[in-house]
Amino acid sequence: MTFLTRKDMLWFVVLALVLLIVFPLGLETFRLNLFGKYLTYGFVVLGLVLCWGDAGILSLGQGVFFGLGGYCMAMFLKLEASTPAATKIQSTPGIPDFMDWNQLTALPAFWQPFHSLAFSLVAVVAVPTLLAFGIGLAMFTRRVGGTYFAIITQAFAAILTILIIGQQGYTGGVNGMTDLRTLLGWDIRTDHAKMILYFVNAVLLLGAALLSHVVRRSKLGRILVAMRDKEDRVRFSGYNVAHFKIFVFCFAAALAGVGGAMFTLQVGFMSPSFVGIVPSIELVIYCAVGGRTSLLGVIYGTVLVCAARAAFSEAMPQLWLFAMGSLFILVVVAFPTGLAGVYRTYLDPRLDRLLPWLGRGRAPTTATVERPMHAAAME
Repeated sequence: MTFLTRKDMLWFVVLALVLLIVFPLGLETFRLNLFGKYLTYGFVVLGLVLCWGDAGILSLGQGVFFGLGGYCMAMFLKLEASTPAATKIQSTPGIPDFMDWNQLTALPAFWQPFHSLAFSLVAVVAVPTLLAFGIGLAMFTRRVGGTYFAIITQAFAAILTILIIGQQGYTGGVNGMTDLRTLLGWDIRTDHAKMILYFVNAVLLLGAALLSHVVRRSKLGRILVAMRDKEDRVRFSGYNVAHFKIFVFCFAAALAGVGGAMFTLQVGFMSPSFVGIVPSIELVIYCAVGGRTSLLGVIYGTVLVCAARAAFSEAMPQLWLFAMGSLFILVVVAFPTGLAGVYRTYLDPRLDRLLPWLGRGRAPTTATVERPMHAAAME
């Protein structure tokens, strides 16, 4: 099976050049770190392409998994910054400062394993995945879907936010976990460290895009699309639809957890403001703007929307929310298939005429015809 056509390879290489060469050379360190933060959202929207674009599962709670991954990494970094020497002025040295402020006298048992970086890295993926598995098992086996599932995921986002804020002594509360300084003794606050973390983030995102692409081109990917279009027919064909939905939901959660961990490393903190309903809906908007059936389109869309938001907020502090709202309305009304749909409609045919060799070679599979990596919509 051919997983990458020539055109797929071209646009993947273009994205790699933009992320690994153009941005580092064209942006100062502050802006590059800002764009690195935007790229962490890319992990979430890649998962949304599989869940929403392919399988038809709209989740409005992906911020939950993003936040859990971020908190798992933040717990390790916070423990490393809370050595007895660094916290000797506290009533109880050796525990995070917010625990001391809330009169805890010992490190909670569930915090103990996060002294290990290996455990923390596993938890970054495992914790969001296990929660997604529990939600999926409870919902999909009972055939809960559509609007009901979207509302339930929103409820989970609200619940987790309330839980994090309410358990201030264990989570840092509304302020979150701040003052994260080092990773195994390496100062992550320096410009050099931020540059390295940006490249690590970009490479991981490109790898996540390739992995997602392989999933879409496989038999599993074709089943997901069939479920979206004719779920009953897939079920009557002998497939357990719930199992496929649980898998893709867990896969999206794992990607979101990795994005959250990279966000914590690059920004240096994690708070409940990145977990709740509002950030979850924003992530869905990023996916819609880029084109919810295009893996590369959603990455470009995420970066573009986040950059536009930053530019509007700097230029029009009082009006930037209205400007962003207008942008979203314009995209939804004028370009319902997102930026990738604009490319597919207007630019792709011209590219085929200018570079006919891109379409030559081995005949693509059915999945390739339906969903090229850069495509905006299913045919």
